[in-house]
Amino acid sequence: MFDAAPMLRDVFGFDDFRPGQEEIVDAVAAGENVLAIMPTGGGKSLCYQLPALMRDGVTVVISPLIALMRDQVRGLQEAGVTAGALTSGNTPEETDAVWEALDAGRLKLLYMAPERLAAGSALGMLRRINVNLIAVDEAHCVSQWGHDFRPDYLRIGDLRRALKVPLAAFTATADTETQEEIVEKLFDGTTPSKFLRGFDRPNIHLAFAAKDGPRKQILEFAGARKGQPGIIYCGTRNKTEVLAQALRAQGHNSCHYHGGMEAEDRRAVEARFAGEDGLIVVATVAFGMGIDKPDIRWVAHADLPKSIEAYYQEIGRAGRDGGPAETLTLFGPDDIRLRRSQIDEGLASTERRMADHARLNALLGLAEALKCRRQTLLGYFGEQAKPCGKCDLCDNPPEIFDGTTAVRMALSAILRTEEWFGAGHLIDILLGVETDKILSRRHDALSTYGIGKDWSRAQWQAIFRQMMGHDLIRPDPDRHGALRMTEAAKPILKGEAQIDLRRDTIRKAGRRPAVKAMVSEENAPLLSALKAKRRALAEAARAPAYVIFPDRTLIEMAEKRPLTLDEMARIGGVGAKKLERYGNFFLEVIAGEAQPVHPARRKLASRGHGEIYDQLLEVQSRLSRGSEGIDKPLTCSASQLAKVAQMRPDDIRGLEKVLGDRRHERFGPAFLDVLRQAG
Repeated sequence: MFDAAPMLRDVFGFDDFRPGQEEIVDAVAAGENVLAIMPTGGGKSLCYQLPALMRDGVTVVISPLIALMRDQVRGLQEAGVTAGALTSGNTPEETDAVWEALDAGRLKLLYMAPERLAAGSALGMLRRINVNLIAVDEAHCVSQWGHDFRPDYLRIGDLRRALKVPLAAFTATADTETQEEIVEKLFDGTTPSKFLRGFDRPNIHLAFAAKDGPRKQILEFAGARKGQPGIIYCGTRNKTEVLAQALRAQGHNSCHYHGGMEAEDRRAVEARFAGEDGLIVVATVAFGMGIDKPDIRWVAHADLPKSIEAYYQEIGRAGRDGGPAETLTLFGPDDIRLRRSQIDEGLASTERRMADHARLNALLGLAEALKCRRQTLLGYFGEQAKPCGKCDLCDNPPEIFDGTTAVRMALSAILRTEEWFGAGHLIDILLGVETDKILSRRHDALSTYGIGKDWSRAQWQAIFRQMMGHDLIRPDPDRHGALRMTEAAKPILKGEAQIDLRRDTIRKAGRRPAVKAMVSEENAPLLSALKAKRRALAEAARAPAYVIFPDRTLIEMAEKRPLTLDEMARIGGVGAKKLERYGNFFLEVIAGEAQPVHPARRKLASRGHGEIYDQLLEVQSRLSRGSEGIDKPLTCSASQLAKVAQMRPDDIRGLEKVLGDRRHERFGPAFLDVLRQAG
């Protein structure tokens, strides 16, 4: 094995290792299985590229993005290292050059996308070329708990076993659960040599702000940094285009990037960003993983990210050269509703959705933090830190007050309604509002009814958001977003602990107009659950979701909450065929387990005859043994009852044609009474 120091200097041009690199390089070069968690910009790629040159044979690098692989291959080739990539983006000449170098035994690093492992020929090829090390970049992609899950990463563990070679996994983002899953999926649960090199990026200034004219806020932030390269992340494709145009109108060099663009157009943006000075890219999260541009001076989020892991990954693209960099993240109630609905509309298990809600709570905790943001951020990843002096809260500490009384009021309302309701209904209780829902459930008799009138509705919403940020409450996907208390809430409820809240965000909430939503806050979780069911049915049928039911139909279901097929039939857009095919599926979402219904009865529901059928069934049950209850049992078939309900004969003779002699004699007069009353 070769010595590291001369190669570090001669090939890569560094006189010394960065902190933490040397011991990782030594472990990988010695053939140990390694899991290395290093901050973005900490020099992960060197930790497998240098050992690849120190060892005999070929190092296979599994990486998730073609742009990242091509960039690293280009850098290695310029440094005189024989490296290549087998990707769908290769030209025929590039692929031929890779095979020629492999056949000649000259290639040291071979980059591959994880999807290529699905090909049956991949394993045979890798066995032939003398692979002696597997390096996995962005290893968090193997975790189903992570924010960038890639199913094909699950094949890497099988590859390691088949080739019987060491594996080194690298990532910048992995909480405890993600680390455990990486070990389980890539190392079969055996413990690799683990290197945790800290998550702190002290050169990055952290800042959050509540949305208050978000376009103006972003334009002002970019305007103060004109000429500096930056990235703005947006929640929608349309917003990237609109904001990029607004930046150009103010004289910025700006372009947009999202997954809906043609591949050639995306590559053109990537090339511009790598080569032009001062370019601003306004993008969805489709842009970014593996970006190696060292001099990005700022990153802004026009919308709240999905999680702390995603936030950390995205801001980590700034200041990779170690120079000062700045960030700004905007957030608002509409962001939180969107993120909650995305979780609830997913097809993941209840356990996974609950964990995702907890992760979102952690991000809210960072957004609504009471003290140094860096302390909160690093604390999430298990690190302790002193106040950094390089975040907005260190610059301007927020106004804090003892919020214990308000929080105990809210927790008491949750407890007294048995954790079955969302924030909208709970706030109605606290404000003493006389809604039909409150009166029908007698919640106006609760001791918490009307005790929170010192706060406005918008301010109570801000209090509930801060409670989620402290992870005192979480939405329960199985109860359509009803809020349930965590263990952390119980000492506060019992009067054994106090809690501080931020006064500034609560005060601003009272001034900010409410965002118009598709449905009320109370019905939003049910709408998300209905959309999740629609998505599952659409995927099974290989059809667009709107073919099952359009949004307006699901919105009406969420608002009216039908509990029977007859009530479902009165929802706009639910025709006879769709009621028969899908009715029970959506009733199960709204009301739990749907009652089994005879097919003949199900058809009647869509034609408005279902209630008549039910009344006929009740009469039949009463007369099945005759008017005195002593005769031989006799019943009609479901199809006979359905015919009576649909045809509505107006005399005994008409009933006799449908029921026959014996049945019309026993049931005829009573059935006619039902039909006449129905009109």
